[in-house]
Amino acid sequence: MDNVIDRANKYLRLGNYSYRTRASYLLYIKQYLEFANKYENRERDWIIETYLLDKHKKKQSPQTINLALNAIKLLYREILNDKNPIEFRYAKRNKKIPIVLSRKEIDQIINVVKNPKHKLIIALAYGAGLRVSEVVNLKIGDIDLSELIIHLKQAKGRKDRITIFPNKLVNNISEQIDNREGNAYLFESTRGGKLTTTSLQKVFRSAIKKAKVNKPATFHSLRHSFATHLLENGVDIRHVQKLLGHNNIRTTQLYTKVMNPQLMNIKSPYED
Repeated sequence: MDNVIDRANKYLRLGNYSYRTRASYLLYIKQYLEFANKYENRERDWIIETYLLDKHKKKQSPQTINLALNAIKLLYREILNDKNPIEFRYAKRNKKIPIVLSRKEIDQIINVVKNPKHKLIIALAYGAGLRVSEVVNLKIGDIDLSELIIHLKQAKGRKDRITIFPNKLVNNISEQIDNREGNAYLFESTRGGKLTTTSLQKVFRSAIKKAKVNKPATFHSLRHSFATHLLENGVDIRHVQKLLGHNNIRTTQLYTKVMNPQLMNIKSPYED
């Protein structure tokens, strides 16, 4: 089994898969091989089906089950050179409506943050629609203040994309980058080097609590809010899709379920 794991690791590295994707794939490949080892005399598809059903019984999420299936497909197709198709349907994913903060709630959250750097981070994450991982990896050279754009390099899925920069933050960011090299991280920790995503998520949780915003929001809700508010402002959904870096327009369309002016203008019959 160790030999198979090693080959899978090399394949993923050569394929330039991200660290998180490699770790997840290797975890499920190892888990599946240990499971399959108990049923050596059974057919491949029976083992795969039983393995996936076991995950269903354990009430694991559709995302987890689908990731495990992808890892199994890669294992057989690329590592074991088994070209027989694996024809299992992906688990239907739960279509949860994203948690979106109102403009007022975002102002409340930003205003309760005392640390200037943390305040600027939250404002920029919302104003540019950034993931927390993109914030910590952002470098000074990635920002063009004259054109009001941010060039995100090797973001999710190893893709580059361009997003907008809020004019409101130009002066604050200018002070932040003054006399610093372009390859330096925009937001550095007190010890030097980039911040961690965990620390920023903690900052946001603390801020939302102080602001007394009663929503199960996370740092990623800032990105959800960015997209929703752009659509509410009348920005074409195709432009929003590009700013967010979505491959599929259906992913972006999820935000249209959050903002629906026609529904929001309907009054409850209790008010009559």
